Amino acid sequence: MLIPNIVNIIIPFIVLFGLLITFIKLDRDKEIIAIYSLGLSISNIKKPLILFSFIIGGLYLILSFYLSPLIYDIYKKKEFELRNLIDLNNINISNFIEINNNLILDFRKENGKFKDVFIRFNDETENIIYSKEANIIKEDEFLTFNLIKGFKLNFLDTKIEKLEFEKYKLKMPYLKNRKYNNIDKNSLTIFDLIEKKDRYLIIEKFFDFMITITIIIFFYFFNIKTHQYNPKKITIFITTSILFLIIHNLIKNLELNNMISIYLLCLNIFLPLLLIFFNKKNLKFYEYN
Repeated sequence: MLIPNIVNIIIPFIVLFGLLITFIKLDRDKEIIAIYSLGLSISNIKKPLILFSFIIGGLYLILSFYLSPLIYDIYKKKEFELRNLIDLNNINISNFIEINNNLILDFRKENGKFKDVFIRFNDETENIIYSKEANIIKEDEFLTFNLIKGFKLNFLDTKIEKLEFEKYKLKMPYLKNRKYNNIDKNSLTIFDLIEKKDRYLIIEKFFDFMITITIIIFFYFFNIKTHQYNPKKITIFITTSILFLIIHNLIKNLELNNMISIYLLCLNIFLPLLLIFFNKKNLKFYEYN
């Protein structure tokens, strides 16, 4: 269930290294020169790149705004249930399970039945119950213990009261007030964000999408259009793109004012574009007739 969320994070890196591997391979095999030799131009390379950008962009938007949050929310619910909601029927070996702050339970399971049940709970005083057999039923926010053959110890200030019983029924609160609360921003779909009118998170997710598109644009103008795939240019592209991604995630994770974060994200988007501008004087256009 974490896979869509992880894929959403690594898509920019997949695009980054995917573009590099593809065009370095095309350059080394002289395929790009062959394309130009056939009378084609750079626009014939640009068209599939634009189509690729639309496909990756659409996939990223679907993952970021809907699929990843939806599945991550299911994951968080299951994680909450695993950590907080104890299914006694599926526990075969117990070791003094702390049901809540006022209830500790231990038992032995034999053929699906509860044996040698130990219960420690607090109400106005401390109480300990031992029972040879028990039937435990979960009802909403309560656990009902139907106990058979045992005793109950009640610890008062100056004495201990002991009650032996053949049958005894005890009803205790079970994880009261522990309810799943969807507060994780990673589990909010676009519909949740619109309902909550959370414009900042919508803009933040849009900038996540823009990262991938910016990397493709940067690679096109910085490497493809100049037809430069030498180690220096490739190193600059990789370093700038990774730095761009790191800064983006740092801005998102810093507890800054929403407007300041948006301005910084905008500024970070223009980092690769500035390099394109400074590199413009070195552009080389290859035309083959």
